[in-house]
Amino acid sequence: QVQLVESGGGLVQAGGSLRLSCAASGSIFSINHMAWYRQVPGKQREFVAGITSDGDINYAGSVKGRFTISRDNAKNTVYLQMNSLKPEDTAVYYCNADIPDYSGSFDYWGQGTQVTVSS
Repeated sequence: QVQLVESGGGLVQAGGSLRLSCAASGSIFSINHMAWYRQVPGKQREFVAGITSDGDINYAGSVKGRFTISRDNAKNTVYLQMNSLKPEDTAVYYCNADIPDYSGSFDYWGQGTQVTVSS
């Protein structure tokens, strides 16, 4: 069974930095797209950043230039380096991965990690 486990969230002052990690474990042969999303109470989950297995990257406009997504395929891990954090970045951050097996590709989500940015 595949699991995604995030870590690295916490409380930081505006202008500070945090690095999130998400490690995939289980019966994994490869991972296609990996991404980070975030959600605040009462709002829909929104896309933050994504990276393909080939290393193609895209970002939400609100984080471009401040956040950097990367992945280590050998460790089945995706990272999100968050710099120049703003109070509006406060949210629960979720890791997402598209992981194939013998019967097809499936979408997996982590449990979420809280990021709180104080003003």
